[in-house]
Amino acid sequence: MIAIVDYSAGNLRSVTNALGRIGAEWTLTSSPGVIARADRVLLPGVGHCGEALARLRDCEGLERCLLDLRVPVLGICVGMQMMCRHTEEGDAPGLGIFDTCVRRLSPLEPADKVPHMGWNSISNLEGRLMKGIPRGAYMYFVHSYYAPLCPDTIATTRYSSARGGMISAALGYENFFGTQFHPEKSGDAGEMILKNFLLL
Repeated sequence: MIAIVDYSAGNLRSVTNALGRIGAEWTLTSSPGVIARADRVLLPGVGHCGEALARLRDCEGLERCLLDLRVPVLGICVGMQMMCRHTEEGDAPGLGIFDTCVRRLSPLEPADKVPHMGWNSISNLEGRLMKGIPRGAYMYFVHSYYAPLCPDTIATTRYSSARGGMISAALGYENFFGTQFHPEKSGDAGEMILKNFLLL
């Protein structure tokens, strides 16, 4: 059973629809007890990362529960950003799982837009979450903040055509994983990411 963390800051409908399409069983909960007993945990997120962290911390015992998990955990978009050390969005401390800080996108070329929205290819794929995903597969992104390249980067995408325009598309550390893109909105390749998560 997948526990989807409900802290009033996630795009839950698209996530649950995608899990239904691949035949996964899930429950929506903010209970640390339920989450601690789950086989896998999914941390969705949309909107303002600092506010999302505050909402999560308003749920008694939830932060400690997430940090103590030893089952596979997947953060999506803001969910991934929350798992980093710090975010510039709201100048808030993150959960500290991934050893990087979330920064605001800074356009390097006139064509660079904030937010970064639409389909982008991913590359430099590493690890079990990316198994079977072809290099250059397209994923759907919607974000104004990003995780820089770091030792926990398991996939990259190009935000800008300028030199240095690569950012982390996905992160992984031990049993924790995160995607800046939305696998639930990324067609067959995104569904493969979710299927890989079920097999971790």
